[in-house]
Amino acid sequence: MADRRTLRKLQMDKEEKIGKVKLNFAHYNGMDLYCDGEVEDELLDIVRNHKQEEYPAIIEKSASWPVLYHLSQQRSNIIEWIPMQHTEKVLEVGSGCGAITGALSHKAAEVTSVDLSRKRSEINAWKNRDCDNVTIHVGNFRDIEPDLDRDYDFIFLIGVFEYGQGYIGGEHPYENFLNMLKGHLAKGGRIVIAIENRTGLKYFAGCREDHLGSYFSGLEGYSGDSVARTFTRNGLIQIFRSCGIREYQFYYPYPDYKLMTMLHSDQYMPKLGELFDNVRNYDRDRMVLFNEKYVYDGLIQDQMYQDFANSFEVVIGPEFPVIYSKYSNDRADEFKIRTDICIDKAGRKVICKVPLTEAAREHIRNIRDAYLALAERFKGGDLEVNDCQVDENTDVATFSYVNGVPLSALMDRCLARDDMEGFQKLFKEYLRRISYRDDYPVADYDLIFPNILVNGPIWTIIDYEWTYGKTIPAKEIAFRALYCYVQEDKKRMKLDVEKLYRFMGLSKENVASLLEEEAEFQKYVTGASKSMVEMWKLIGYKAKVPKELLMEDPKVRIRDRIQVYRDYGEGFTEENSEYPDAEYDKKGTVTVDIRVDSRIKSIRLDPAFAACIVTLKQVLWNGVSIAEEDTALNIHPNGAWMSDDSIVFETQDPGIEFGFTSEQLKRTGKDHLTVTLVMALVSEEIAADLVRYQMEDPQDTKENEEEKNPPVFGRLQKIFHR
Repeated sequence: MADRRTLRKLQMDKEEKIGKVKLNFAHYNGMDLYCDGEVEDELLDIVRNHKQEEYPAIIEKSASWPVLYHLSQQRSNIIEWIPMQHTEKVLEVGSGCGAITGALSHKAAEVTSVDLSRKRSEINAWKNRDCDNVTIHVGNFRDIEPDLDRDYDFIFLIGVFEYGQGYIGGEHPYENFLNMLKGHLAKGGRIVIAIENRTGLKYFAGCREDHLGSYFSGLEGYSGDSVARTFTRNGLIQIFRSCGIREYQFYYPYPDYKLMTMLHSDQYMPKLGELFDNVRNYDRDRMVLFNEKYVYDGLIQDQMYQDFANSFEVVIGPEFPVIYSKYSNDRADEFKIRTDICIDKAGRKVICKVPLTEAAREHIRNIRDAYLALAERFKGGDLEVNDCQVDENTDVATFSYVNGVPLSALMDRCLARDDMEGFQKLFKEYLRRISYRDDYPVADYDLIFPNILVNGPIWTIIDYEWTYGKTIPAKEIAFRALYCYVQEDKKRMKLDVEKLYRFMGLSKENVASLLEEEAEFQKYVTGASKSMVEMWKLIGYKAKVPKELLMEDPKVRIRDRIQVYRDYGEGFTEENSEYPDAEYDKKGTVTVDIRVDSRIKSIRLDPAFAACIVTLKQVLWNGVSIAEEDTALNIHPNGAWMSDDSIVFETQDPGIEFGFTSEQLKRTGKDHLTVTLVMALVSEEIAADLVRYQMEDPQDTKENEEEKNPPVFGRLQKIFHR
C-alpha cells in the first residue's frame, strides 16, 4: 500500500489551477452525476468572462433563479455573521458553484472545499480565482475523506447534510456522516449545518419541497427513493445524540437559509409582527393556503416558532456570542451593514452595527454623529435616543439593549380590538413627541413606529440610521411612518389613513409628492441595483391562491394579484411590469398609485388573474378626477362595460389600459395615475353569461340598458353576499 507521501505526490500530479485556486482531481471518476445542464454552461460563461462587481447587473438582466441563487452576494449571509479568526482552517463539504467559498476565503486562513461535480468546481474556481487560499477536491466525499486533514477549526455543510444518504450510504448515513466529520475537527472546532426544516411553515402554506419540487412530500415523510431528506428540529437532535454530540446551538434563518435576511436563536426569538416577508418564492410557483405572518404570530405567542421555522442553522461545538443578526445588504455598497445582538463578557445584551463593505464604514461613523445631533435636538423633550459608540479601528457601532415594546406592536393591539380611539391616541402622542423642536436642523427620516420602543412613559428611538442635517416637518415623517406601517400588513388597511392625513393637514397633492419622495429614497438606498423584492418580481414565479379560497374568502388575496404594465412604445412586456404593494381590503377595494414618467405611452392595470367584475370608483390624474376635468385619458378594458364605471371580464388575464397619447393630456414628466377600484371574483361561466347579456342587443338605448341592469346587479349581489 502506498504511503501518505506517495499519495500526496499522486494527488499533486492531478492538480490544476484556475487563477490562484487549486483543483484536485485525484478522486474524480470522470462523471458529473449532479448537473443542472445548460444553466451550468451559462454560469461558467458568466464567471469566466465577468468580474464579481458585474454580477448584480447580470443577475438583473437574466431574471433567472439559478443565476440569482449561485451568484448573489446574499447567499453568503448564512455564514458571514459567524465570528472567525483569520488564522483558522475551514473545510467546506459540497461547495457547488462557490456561493459560500469566496466568503469563507476572506474570513479564514485556509479553505478546503469538496464537491462531486467537475463543472461546478470549475465555476467555483473561476468565480473565486483571486483567492490564493482555496483548494477544491473534486469527487465523492466518501472517497476524498481519508486524505483530508484532521485539524479543521470549522466544517461547513450548507445545503449538504440532507444528501448524506447519497454521499455516504449505509443503514445510518447521517450518523455516519457526522461521525466521519468529527474526526477532522481540531480541539474546540465546530461543525455548521444549514438545512431546511421538514416542517417549516411555508411547506404547510403551499411551498413545494425544495429538492423534489412536489407539494407536501417532506411533510408526508418522503418516499424510500428520495434523493434528499430534511429533518425536524427533534429529528436532528436525535441524530446528534446518536453520535454522542451534546453541545449544539440552533439558529433560525429567515425567510430561509438560501437568501437569509434575519437570524434568530433560542436566546432571541422573533417578535410579534416581525415575520411578514413570507410570500416571495424565487425558484418555482407556489400556492398560498393561508397568511403565514398571522400563523407565525400565533406560534411565536405560544413559543412554538422553533419547530416551524423554515430553515435551521445548527452550530455543533462551542456557542457564539451572537444571538441575532439582521442583514441590510440589499442596498448600495455605501449602506450595506449587519445588525447583531450579542452577549458581552459581562453577560449583557448589546447591539452592534457592522459595516459589510469599506464604503459602509463612513455610514456607520455617521450614525454616531446622528446620535449626538438627535440627542441635542430632543434634549428636554419626551423622546430618548439610544446611545451609540463607534470603535475607531473596526468602525463597529455599539448600542445599549433597550427594553420595551415597539410602538407598532401597541398600535396593532388597538387595531386587533377595533380600538380606533386608542390607535389615534397613540398616533397623536407620537406626533406630539416627534414635533419637539420641529424647526431644529436635524431630522430622523426613518422615525417609523417599529424604531420606537415604549416602556411606560419612556419612548426611546433605537434606530436612527437615516438622520439628516436639515429640517423635515414632523407631518412628513409621520406620513412616512403611517405609509410603511400600512404597507407591511393588510390587516392594517382597516385604518382610515386619509383621516389621519387630513388631521395632519396633508392635501392630496402633498401625499402624491411624499410618495414620490419615498420612491426616490428607496432608490437612493438600493443604488443602481434592484432590491430583492424587485428581483422577485422580475423572476416572475407566482404565488397562487387556489380558486376555492379566492371564491370563498377575498381576504386571502395577496399583493401579486394586481399587476401593472408600462408601455414605452414597444407594447406591454413582463420585463416592464411590476406587482404593486397595494392590496384589496375586505370589501374588495384597492387604490393603486402608479408613477408615469415622460417616456410612458400607456399603462395597463391587471386587477386579478381570474374572471372578475371591476367597478372604477375613482381615477385621478395628478390628484384630479377625470370626471371633474377633461384630461383626455383614454380607458380601454379587455372586458365588457356593464355601466359607465363597471366592467365584466371573462378572461383569466383581465386588464384595463390607460392611454396617454392625446396631446390634450397635461403631462409633467413626474405624473401620477391613481386608480381606486372594487373587484369581485366570479366564475368564468357567470362572467361569460354577463358578457353575452350585454351583447344581446347592441342597439339598445341607454334607457333600455338601465332597465335591464338592475336585475343583473341584483343577481350579482346574491352571488357576492351569499
